[in-house]
Amino acid sequence: MSARPDTPLLDRVNKPEDLKHLSDAELAQLADELRTETISAVSETGGHLGAGLGVVELTVALHAVFDTPKDKLIWDVSHQCYPHKILTGRRDRIRTLRMKDGLSGFTKRSESVFDPFGAAHSSTSISAALGFSVARDLGGQCEGGLGDAIAVIGDGSISAGMAYEAMNNAGHLGKRLFVILNDNDMSIAPPVGAMSSYLSRLYAGEPFQELKAAAKGAVSLLPEPFREGAKRAKDMLKGMTVGGTLFEALGFSYLGPIDGHDMEQLLPVLRTVQERATGPMLLHVVTQKGKGYGPAEAARDKGHATAKFDVPTGKQQKAPSNAPSYTSVFGQTLTEMAAEDDKIVAVTAAMPDGTGLNLFAERYPSRCFDVAIAEQHGVTFCAGLAAGGMKPFCTMYSTFLQRGYDQVVHDVAIQRLPVRFAIDRAGLVGADGATHAGSFDIAYMANLPGMVVMAAADEAELKHMVATAVAHDEGPIAFRYPRGEGVGVELPERGEVLEIGKGRMIQEGKRVALLSFGTRLEEVRKAAESLSAKGITPTIADARFAKPLDRDMILSLAANHEALITIEEGAVGGFGSHVAQLLAEEGVFDGGLKYRSMVLPDIFIDQASPRDMYEVAAMNAEQIETKVLDTLGIAQIGNKSA
Repeated sequence: MSARPDTPLLDRVNKPEDLKHLSDAELAQLADELRTETISAVSETGGHLGAGLGVVELTVALHAVFDTPKDKLIWDVSHQCYPHKILTGRRDRIRTLRMKDGLSGFTKRSESVFDPFGAAHSSTSISAALGFSVARDLGGQCEGGLGDAIAVIGDGSISAGMAYEAMNNAGHLGKRLFVILNDNDMSIAPPVGAMSSYLSRLYAGEPFQELKAAAKGAVSLLPEPFREGAKRAKDMLKGMTVGGTLFEALGFSYLGPIDGHDMEQLLPVLRTVQERATGPMLLHVVTQKGKGYGPAEAARDKGHATAKFDVPTGKQQKAPSNAPSYTSVFGQTLTEMAAEDDKIVAVTAAMPDGTGLNLFAERYPSRCFDVAIAEQHGVTFCAGLAAGGMKPFCTMYSTFLQRGYDQVVHDVAIQRLPVRFAIDRAGLVGADGATHAGSFDIAYMANLPGMVVMAAADEAELKHMVATAVAHDEGPIAFRYPRGEGVGVELPERGEVLEIGKGRMIQEGKRVALLSFGTRLEEVRKAAESLSAKGITPTIADARFAKPLDRDMILSLAANHEALITIEEGAVGGFGSHVAQLLAEEGVFDGGLKYRSMVLPDIFIDQASPRDMYEVAAMNAEQIETKVLDTLGIAQIGNKSA
């Protein structure tokens, strides 16, 4: 464990109000100490590092100038909120970040009054801030009071359509509202698209250097409390740039860009706009992701997400890998198949590395598309590619695909277009908690007519499902797989094209049949071993498909067993519900079959290790065994059946 940094000034800060008593020079020193404390904490817990380091000065300045929690400070995505948490009374728990019963890695309303709006997906902050502003003017009430609303949104997040919808509405309403565009030229992946190019032009080269000098010069012209000359300073700063037109067309007063690491610029400009703004204001702040920590600054992703690490070297303490990750198996398999089929293309939404498409992009750059944080566009883009005769793989995390669901329904499913949905991070994902869990995709995909839905039980099955998706041209097809390592099975040289809607038998047994969908199969095997020691040898089957169901296999299992139990890593309404519907329609329950469905519980499960989360969900081997014994009516004494 690294030695704790020396932070004499930060040690005196217990809440944002304490910042009001510090001089500007002390606030600059505080920012330096806050950066070292953030690095130290994340070195012990792991987590999102680069984004927080990029907003250290901005965090200090915002809390020093505005009156939080009455003024609502809303962080878009909020993975950059660790410095904010340290300053808002949670420093004593900062080394529990992303741990079971610890601090969330994102803002969370139930955690602190200083977190007025929870987040973890991007591009929501301006909409929420506008809601707070309108509520304020209509006499609304909430904990901490209602003052100004400040949304801090990155250049990656502002590329999403929702941000523009919010800005258009905010400009129309004309409410006093602050949007801080945190322009670090680096979302998770390098930002793409016209918006990134536009923002780059705003501060590229000489104009920005002149602006920095002008900003400092303007400060000297403004006496405390910056009432006199405020308009002149605003016009001077804005006039020194080439940009702002786009934002002003949406109804915002634009100011910037300014150096987000220079407190001599940040503090007076924030004080000026806080004092003088009457309507919606956009302040364009340029920062550097990973600022102040060499290993993060040098990293390709600027230290976006790290494991525990050694502070002096930045070397991450990752556990040795015993098997390839599901994500890497997908990326490698798709790349191999693309060598044989030039119609295969891949689409992701700002997550090329996270989805395993980085290898594909290196090999086939003209056939790999990062659409930025724009899942809705990404899905419909894939629909257009499919309509044009290509074989698009729409590759997104389960939790992010939710954002494009209307497009899945209308632009893909209704038109029966052969879009291949590669759904990463299926099931419970660990430290990112409920916001990133892939809990709902089985239900929301399998209820669509014509959609094929598969789940890989292991990494070899995933390879087969990629091959199956490539070969499937009759309509949309989806396959899901979890985060993390596979189970260590031998990988076939080539994926096998599976027969659509056909499962596989794993083990023949008696009395009870366990029908697994997805990677709980390993836990099912463990439960079966324990049950066999008690004299109960269950049948085990891998469904492979939630839609279409393997009717013959399911009805055979029902006819030849006293009980049938389905197990899936998804919410109610998914695979088990489809099985129950089939059994009911076929009149199977009339014969007395005992049917049970093990699904994720009807709660949002907080962050913990994946195993601990599945323990809460009651879906580990021990709980599967208990479900079998309870269903068969066998009483248990300790770990032994009576």
